[in-house]
Amino acid sequence: MKITILYFARIKEVVNYSSEDVVLPDSVETIIALKSWLANRGETWQKLFNGSSVVRAAINHELVDDMATMDEGDEVAFFPPVTGG
Repeated sequence: MKITILYFARIKEVVNYSSEDVVLPDSVETIIALKSWLANRGETWQKLFNGSSVVRAAINHELVDDMATMDEGDEVAFFPPVTGG
């Protein structure tokens, strides 16, 4: 399955790019599986996506939880929680 991943805020700064198109293995169907797959890219990715810090996700501009499933061509965005004053 091919999707587009968008990175925002601190995540974008750490990985040094804002988007990428990826082809996922068949076993990656949910956001939590995608986070795990990304964490396997290396130490920097592990720090972002191993679950020790909160990373929110949206699929096609709709906020979703970690059990949400993806479809071919979806746009998945990752961003840290937003706080305000």
